[in-house]
Amino acid sequence: FWLVKQYFNMTVAETFKTWSMMETILSVVGIIFIMLLAQVV
Repeated sequence: FWLVKQYFNMTVAETFKTWSMMETILSVVGIIFIMLLAQVV
């Protein structure tokens, strides 16, 4: 989190919003992938 903040020269609020959105997208993509994998296996 702090490395991303420093690397992209963002404020804490901007980093928190970006990080939250990234984690949300990652979790949704992950659950969809698991559900699709469960259909195949």
